[in-house]
Amino acid sequence: MKFICHTFISIILSYMVGAVSIGVASAYANDVSDPFEKVNRVTFKLNDKVDKWVLKPIAVQYVKLPAGMRDRVTLFFANLDEVKYLLNNGLQGKWSGAGVSMQRFLLNTSFGVFGFFDVATPLGYRVAGEDFGQTLGYWGISSGPYVVLPLLGPSTVRDTGSEIIDTAADPQMYLFSKSDRTKLTVLWVINKRAEILSLERVIRGDRYLFVRDAFLQKREFEVTDGMMEDDFLEDDF
Repeated sequence: MKFICHTFISIILSYMVGAVSIGVASAYANDVSDPFEKVNRVTFKLNDKVDKWVLKPIAVQYVKLPAGMRDRVTLFFANLDEVKYLLNNGLQGKWSGAGVSMQRFLLNTSFGVFGFFDVATPLGYRVAGEDFGQTLGYWGISSGPYVVLPLLGPSTVRDTGSEIIDTAADPQMYLFSKSDRTKLTVLWVINKRAEILSLERVIRGDRYLFVRDAFLQKREFEVTDGMMEDDFLEDDF
């Protein structure tokens, strides 16, 4: 359950944040490998309905909680992600990033009371996020065709399996019982979905193409650490 919920909401967050931070990659669409588009569109509609009828209604109620309480939840889970960042920075030979991730985890776990407060960022230790999909891309593994997985959402052949490795690196797998992990996963999903409610307005036109292009563009941006060719940025600005 953790793998499914974690991946599904990660993908939703990924494409929405990607759309806001780097725009819709309309020019990028010409280079997209999407041989399974017909099947992908059917699956995409199914996933959209799950979000519309299950995740979103719960998230709408969740945002009515005090912002301070929701911030603590966000920071707690973000702190656990530092272990994944440490591992993948190391696998890519990014020792500076690995060091930052270690410092953030140690500082926020101790002085930040198990991550409920972020004391590392004010000290200059900013997030150096890396996942296993980025690690594979760093070492030259192609993303492969674009796929939309049932419940798991938009992905690529490369990234589909990488989430398993990242999940295995999650401290929750070793610190909490199965029952507690399930409860924490549900809370994580709701919290993440609530964070992106306001971003939905940026989606326009063909939702499938919008999500696909923004997701793939953001993933390439992450894998190359922003050193990608991006003609549409020059055209738009």
